[in-house]
Amino acid sequence: MTNANKVSRTVATHFDLTKQSLAEIPHVWLITGVAGFIGSNLLETLLGLGQTVVGLDNFATGHQRNLDEVKGLVSAEQWARFRFVEGDICDIEKCRQVTEGVDYVLHQAALGSVPRSINDPITSNKANVDGFLNMLVAARDSGVKRFVYAASSSTYGDHPGLPKVEDVIGKPLSPYAVTKYVNELYADVFGKTYGLSTIGLRYFNVFGPRQDPNGAYAAVIPKWFAALLSGEPVYINGDGKTSRDFCYVANAVQANLLAATAVRPEAGNQIYNVAVGDRTELVVLFEAIRNLLAESRTELKSAQPIFRDFRAGDVRHSLADVGKAERLLGYMPSHRIKDGLREAMEWYIGREGALTKK
Repeated sequence: MTNANKVSRTVATHFDLTKQSLAEIPHVWLITGVAGFIGSNLLETLLGLGQTVVGLDNFATGHQRNLDEVKGLVSAEQWARFRFVEGDICDIEKCRQVTEGVDYVLHQAALGSVPRSINDPITSNKANVDGFLNMLVAARDSGVKRFVYAASSSTYGDHPGLPKVEDVIGKPLSPYAVTKYVNELYADVFGKTYGLSTIGLRYFNVFGPRQDPNGAYAAVIPKWFAALLSGEPVYINGDGKTSRDFCYVANAVQANLLAATAVRPEAGNQIYNVAVGDRTELVVLFEAIRNLLAESRTELKSAQPIFRDFRAGDVRHSLADVGKAERLLGYMPSHRIKDGLREAMEWYIGREGALTKK
């Protein structure tokens, strides 16, 4: 057995042990943004492990259909452990209500998207900064064991170095990036001032089932799947050489559970990259998606993208160093990009009729 295989097996076992421990000892979890893409995947996993979950969402970007899908994937007994609260993180009283009696908070609620923040920085700031602060205060006052929150790779800004390492960042390139950096600053202060244990997870281009392909701010992978399936054009901003560290949602779920339950003292009050540690150019990504779909849709073999101008606020290249998460959390990506794309494809094809409608 190679050293790499030994490491992979050791870390995979660590995550398996974490899931086993959760299944044996139930806890109460709060997921904000529970009707969203990542939030609903977290819900599905936690309910499957026999956990009790409180979910908060205002349906600004989440969907009832995501909750309905999770309900259909878990048992009636597991679903009975879920309590949904419709509400907004900008409402401090609602935040206090949902954090009461909670062990772990997985804070996913936010207004994502660089273009959205450029078009409407005030609304993005209200949700991502004011709402985040409300959740920190509520979690502090409720005495939660740990507050895990969705940070962002956009925090690296204009720093050109690759791979991205947690303690070296540049200047933000968008209002969205500013809000996510402010989250990290607030979390650090709450740890030092109030003793609240926090962990920020800098997501790198997470994709997978239940990621919405529709709307002006849809992420590139679901948007391209939907466009190809419906015979519409696929657009690439720039020359196609822009690269990203695309991360399948199962990896993000793993990181959240490991972060919440990490027991090593040095693991808390930290920021971690959540990615794969590999980058893919957009033109290569397009070819991978097209070729996967062409296995059953032969007419797509000749599909080509349409190139247009670069988009304001976008970074040119993104690649994560995930060594810190591996060392302190036991994180090891379970899915490389091709594995994730195939699983995502199966989901999009299965829901093609509903999700390709405008």
